[in-house]
Parts: sequence; C-alpha cells; structure tokens
Amino acid sequence: MFYQKELNFLMDVFKKRHLNSIIISKLNFEDQLKLLPSDVFENLSFYQKVIPSLLEERLYRISDQYERCYYFLQLPNSDGLILSIGPFLIESIPNQRLLELGEKNGISPQKHSYLLEYYSSLNVLRDDSDLIIMLNTFCELIWKTLSFTVVDETNYLQTENLVSKSNVNEESNDALINRKTIELRYSYENELIRAVTLGQTHLEPQFKTAFSHEFFSKRADNPLRNVKNYAIIMNTLLRKGAENGGVHPLHLNQISTEFALKIEKLSFPSQISDLMGEMFRKYCKLVRKHSLQKHPLIIQKTILLIDTDLSADLSPKTIAKSLGVTLGYLSSIFTKKIGKTLSEYIVEKRIEYATYLLKTTNLQVQTIALHCGIMDAQYFSKLFKRHIGATPLQFRRKMIKKSLSK
Repeated sequence: MFYQKELNFLMDVFKKRHLNSIIISKLNFEDQLKLLPSDVFENLSFYQKVIPSLLEERLYRISDQYERCYYFLQLPNSDGLILSIGPFLIESIPNQRLLELGEKNGISPQKHSYLLEYYSSLNVLRDDSDLIIMLNTFCELIWKTLSFTVVDETNYLQTENLVSKSNVNEESNDALINRKTIELRYSYENELIRAVTLGQTHLEPQFKTAFSHEFFSKRADNPLRNVKNYAIIMNTLLRKGAENGGVHPLHLNQISTEFALKIEKLSFPSQISDLMGEMFRKYCKLVRKHSLQKHPLIIQKTILLIDTDLSADLSPKTIAKSLGVTLGYLSSIFTKKIGKTLSEYIVEKRIEYATYLLKTTNLQVQTIALHCGIMDAQYFSKLFKRHIGATPLQFRRKMIKKSLSK
C-alpha cells in the first residue's frame, strides 16, 4: 500500500493515546478477532454486524447501545482490510446515565462499580480532537479527495448484553473487568513515571485522560477526597520518577512539599486536571534542569556536595580538597561541563535557595543568609539584589502582595 508508513504512524499515535486500533480482514475477521485478548466488554456479534456492511471511501463512526464509539474505514488497495479504532466515548458519561444504561441493558446493580471503572478508563474523543483531525487528513490522503462521506450511526447494535454470553461465571466476569481497568490505570502511571524520568514534557497531551478526575479509581465516596488521595499518590510516584532521573532529594523535597499543599487546597474535583498537568510539567523540568546522570562522576559528586548543605563552607578550595582532586582540575572540568565557574554555580544555588525561603517561610533575612552559607547579612542583601533586582525584604513584600491579589 502506498500509504503504509502513514498508516503505521497513525496507529502508533492512537496507541500512545491508549486507543485500540487494529487491522481486520473482511474475509476472515471472525478468526482474527478470536485471537485478540479476551475482553468481556467486546462482542464478536458487534463486528459480525458492522464489518460486512462497510463500503469504500466512507469513514464510519458507530456507537452501540452502551454509548461506546468506534471508527471504521475500509483501506483502499488492500483486499478488504478494515481499520478499526475504539472503543471510546464522544463525551464523559455521568454516573446517573450509567445507572440508566445498566438498567436498560440488563446489567445487575452489583456490576455497577465495575461499569464505573470501565467507563472511566475509556478515552473521550471529541470532534475537535487533534486525533480526529489526523484521521480525517489520513482519509484525504488514502482516498485522494478532500471530500468523502462520513457515516455516523447511533445505537447500531441493540440485541446483545454488555457482558459476553461466553463468560458464564459472573464472578470471573467481575474479576476480569476489575483486572483490566486496574491494568490500564497502572499502565498510565508507569508511562507517566517513565516520561518524568526522561524529562519528556512534550508528552503531556498524551496523558490527558490520566489527568482527568473521571479516570481515577473510586476509592472514596467523597469525590473531592478521592481525587486528593490519588493526587497524593501521583505526587509520590512522580517524585520517584524524577529521582530516577537523577534529581537530588533537596530539589525533590521542595517541589513535592509545594504540591502537597496545593493538593489539600483543592476545592473541586474538576481542578485536579490542571494540577496534575502542572505536576507533570514541573517534575519533568526538574529532571531537565537538575539531572546529574549526564555529568562525569566528579561533577555529580561536586553538585551533590553543594546541594546537600548550602550553609557549609563551599569555597572551591574546600570542595576540591574534600573530593581529593586539585583545585585547578576541578575548576577546569566544572566550567567545561557546566558552562559556568564553580563559584558562580555556588552563588546561584544560594540565591535560588534564598528566594525559596523568602517565599515559603517567615525567617528573618539574617537567618536566611546563614542558611545559605553567607555570614554577613549586609553582603547577602547586596548579593541578592545584584542577582534578583530587589533586596530580600522587597522581594518578600512583592511575593506577599502577589499572593494576596490571587
């Protein structure tokens, strides 16, 4: 097929967004589908009814009686190959609607908690989604036209129960549903941690579903407490990801404490999405800024020595002696690898820590100076103003004013 690379790319994008996309042959699709991993929410009868009716040069969006949607399109020059994408939702389904769907389709109330888990794990794919734009562009490419038929069919399948009749043991059905939704959630979490470890800030859109409060496990009756609990867990996991990425505990402690306070200040479950996005970005940026893994061992040891105790004697001569190297060698390799002198780096770190203490504590300026390893408070104020453009007291007043204006 002349569009094979584009097709592979499209399917890879859907995979990264946790949307199933498979190629099905019109000739033997039943045999193919039997080989797919078991899923009690999928019915062979759905495909049996849909696939034979698909026509060429048409993009189908078909929803079943459970309001789950699928895209189907027949690939040209392929001997009847079908691209299937889904299931997904076109909008979030509230709990009340799920209760009605369960009653309408004969699903026992005992299974409702599993329905909640399942539907919360589905992607919401709206018409203005970037993925839909990509899919439409792909259709224009393969059919060589800017105008093609879009077929939107609702409630296409009306006869089958949600839980497959082949699974007669209801207890095993419950376990399978629960296992699959848990697996999906942990898959998201592991990908988030790996992305933070590598400092991949550009992957934030990929985790849009995982940042939604609707995705979180229903571990508490109170929705707000539920999202707070999950955010606390994610703060710990993302911190671990950043630690794996080579960030020193000093920096991790500051940012995790900051987010712990923000989590407890949440007023509505819907606020969690923005906070989760902020957490992901900041931990990734922390890795990109402070990761030690890319540096030679002598540089790693030097930075760790500085970051561990900024109040200590951190003169370049003292550091070189404690590491067992000459001052000339340490100064040369540090400047070459970091892009600034050792003295400049130490001052930057002390000023950075001073701004943090001024923003988060009520310590007196002279006390903050001591915590930053500067014995003379007057010299500290001059040094601070040279780097920040304001004295420590001016900076603190500005931060207080900014906080009150929010």
